[in-house]
Amino acid sequence: MRRLVTIGTPRTGTLVAAAAGISASLAPGLLPRTSIAQALLTALLVLIALGVAGLGRKVLGHWKFDMHVRTRRFRSAIVIASCAVAGAALIHAWYWQNRLRAAMDFPPVGVRYWLHWAIGVVAVVVPIVLVGRGLRWAARYVGGLRATALVTATVLACQFALLPAVVNWQRSAFASADAAMDPGVVRPVSYTRSGSPDSEVSWASLGAEGRKFVAERGRSVRVYIGLDSAPDLDSRVALAIREIERSGGFDRTHLVMMVPTGSGWLDANAARGLDERFDGDATLVGMQYSQAPSWATFLFARADAERSARALFTGIERRLAALAHPPKLYVYGQSLGATAGSAIFADDRDESARVCAALWAGPPASAVHRGGATVLANSSDPVVQWSPRLLWRAPDLTGTRHDAPHPMWLPGLSWVQTTADLLSALAPGPGHGHRYGSDQGTALGSC
Repeated sequence: MRRLVTIGTPRTGTLVAAAAGISASLAPGLLPRTSIAQALLTALLVLIALGVAGLGRKVLGHWKFDMHVRTRRFRSAIVIASCAVAGAALIHAWYWQNRLRAAMDFPPVGVRYWLHWAIGVVAVVVPIVLVGRGLRWAARYVGGLRATALVTATVLACQFALLPAVVNWQRSAFASADAAMDPGVVRPVSYTRSGSPDSEVSWASLGAEGRKFVAERGRSVRVYIGLDSAPDLDSRVALAIREIERSGGFDRTHLVMMVPTGSGWLDANAARGLDERFDGDATLVGMQYSQAPSWATFLFARADAERSARALFTGIERRLAALAHPPKLYVYGQSLGATAGSAIFADDRDESARVCAALWAGPPASAVHRGGATVLANSSDPVVQWSPRLLWRAPDLTGTRHDAPHPMWLPGLSWVQTTADLLSALAPGPGHGHRYGSDQGTALGSC
């Protein structure tokens, strides 16, 4: 019986590691979280902490130092301290979550939230720990050499078979989503819209986000070129110029080049704001460069976004130079669209010389020229703050709009929390997180 009790008693290092993982996961973040999201973050950090504790135990074991034995007489104090730290972190997280939720019009969390969180953590951590122990037992049973060979074969199979299959599946899924027809999006009939019966651009080729953009109500001309509207980048730019010409876009007083996000999405709030800003006397132009979501394009195809923005801007700029009375030219971009739009220009001076005004909404940290542009950034937006530098340096919040309580910067932990918040950046309503309202249009500057 004593042997069973000993086996079931966690080591001191395990207790400390679990408390550290729980406390780190409950550090203040930027946005409200669901109980499932919080449970997954907690489980991940607890597993990492347990792994570090196990590695430390092995290293100390080589020096014949058994932490469990050396700290046995202090075990009660360590258990109490670990529980106290984790409990204090939980209480503060409860308080912080409700502060954020009050600021963003979310309902407060209660006991049920934390019960679901605890169940979720246990449901993730316990099976993974048991599987890990099973693998260790299997490695001892089959021998170190065979275990190494098995792991190597598994890694190679994932790299050369599973990973390419997943990538191809994702590409197919993105393309299918882009081609899907939403019955609630009605094809426009006005000649001022791409995809209309008078347009050279087919309705189907606009893509899911392009169809939504041109179908929205508003008095501005709306030109959009989908990834499938023409075979290559130069052809898409030439088609965009012809579409602006055909729809009377060059006859309007203002022309706004709107750089979309990765999937081709253009924020309807921004378009409505621009329509209001110019009282309908404007042309809004967008061109798709990817079917993948912004995070995938930012990581793997950011150059495509920048190349597309430069090509379209250059084409429009050249056409305007040939007009006797050209419209005033503006550039707008949100998130990855802001990064690509800013990449058009060499610096702030070049930007000011070539456009009437520019506006960047929710730009990734240090990714845009700020001197000559209007920048909208919520203080609760993880996209504008996330950077590897966040590991050792507090974020630069200069110019951000204070929309919710902002946590104190903690080395390492703030990076972890901000990274987790990226997954729910679009969950709040406009004005919070990575969501912006019609002021994206109305705040655009003049010249």
